[in-house]
Amino acid sequence: MKTTAGAVLLMVVALCCTPLAWAAGKGPCERPERLRFSFVPQGSDGEQLSAMNPLLEELRARLKMPVDVVAPTSYGAVIEGLLAGAVDVARLGPAAYVTARKGDTRITPFATLQQSEPNFAAQGGESSVYYSLLVTRQQGPYDSIPKLAGKVLALADPDSTSAALIPRHLFARQYQLQLERYFSRIGYAGNHEQSVLAVLNRHADAAFVASTNLSRMISEGKLAKRDLRVLWRSPPIPFDPFVYRGQLCADIRHTIRAVFLDHDALRVKLTLANLRATRFVPASDADYQIIRVLP
Repeated sequence: MKTTAGAVLLMVVALCCTPLAWAAGKGPCERPERLRFSFVPQGSDGEQLSAMNPLLEELRARLKMPVDVVAPTSYGAVIEGLLAGAVDVARLGPAAYVTARKGDTRITPFATLQQSEPNFAAQGGESSVYYSLLVTRQQGPYDSIPKLAGKVLALADPDSTSAALIPRHLFARQYQLQLERYFSRIGYAGNHEQSVLAVLNRHADAAFVASTNLSRMISEGKLAKRDLRVLWRSPPIPFDPFVYRGQLCADIRHTIRAVFLDHDALRVKLTLANLRATRFVPASDADYQIIRVLP
């Protein structure tokens, strides 16, 4: 992956300011003075940060170190931050995780979310999967895939699982097409919420979005389910992994994982409520093999 000059500078700063420790004869590990957390853009960055704040406070208390938030500018920027050592812990999309793992096999998923999905789940109840949805305006003229030929499509980010990878592979293979040839124009909105708004505001005719993000907008009253028509649904996709860099010393990694998986901690419960999730559950690299094997 191409590394920007800013990322190189961050890497140099990280290397200069991160003390090294020796881990039980296995070589040096990193014991940073501050932990840096980031997340891929999905909706409002401010809302995501506000939702995560209670859990970050719990991390500060248990790690006994500052935890800083690295504001994201794109999926790629968060990936690059992990690879450069400028980000220690992050929430990634599944495809973004697979990309990051290719760059550094020490990047490790340790937790994911379990949610109750009231709007688009195939079955009721709690789940750790979501779907890529192709949506158009309910009152618009596009009620089938063929009618979208030559129209404008919105995607969230080139590294988004549900709004780039799945459409370019599973959807395209199912309908035997190439997105760039089938649609007259493809625009990247920056996140799922902006893609939905592009459709509602008639800046795009259709969009691929994550079912969880769309469901959250409905639950928050930003739109009604009847405003959009779903023309296509993907197979289940494993939910976003939270990852840490494997270079962190083992006690730091274990504490981070323990905080996320502590179902009794009040501040963890507050974050789960903010994220409209029921709990954090363990995650592993094998959970994302379905993404890795896409052609």
